[in-house]
Amino acid sequence: MSGKRTSGYIIVGYRGSFAFGREGLADVKFRKLSRILVCGRVTLCRDVFGETLNESRDPDHGSSDRYTARFFLKHSSIEQAFDMLQEQGFKLAGSCGSGTAGGSAEQLKPGVDSEENRWNHYNEFVFVRD
Repeated sequence: MSGKRTSGYIIVGYRGSFAFGREGLADVKFRKLSRILVCGRVTLCRDVFGETLNESRDPDHGSSDRYTARFFLKHSSIEQAFDMLQEQGFKLAGSCGSGTAGGSAEQLKPGVDSEENRWNHYNEFVFVRD
């Protein structure tokens, strides 16, 4: 075996909220991430994230040479995910994100904080290994 790593792409995304306190009061929870999503070739995702990869939402446990957008990480530290990608030779190729929800008048589910919902956003990061 030559030790050559498989090239490919992995996309890491998260939905988060900038949690500001009521009436402009500072809150110690500046950023709240609910779940870190992982998309890419199954074998690459497993190689990079190992035991921290949660595959429970991926119904097709067949071939490992397929792509999926159904994985997520068992932790909520985006920096840890970035470190793991860097350690495996991946480089950031691009990123995108949505702004905050602003003053949306949409109907919220019961129990959802309307103030926190105003600060929701989504970000994606594309990593590549040649």
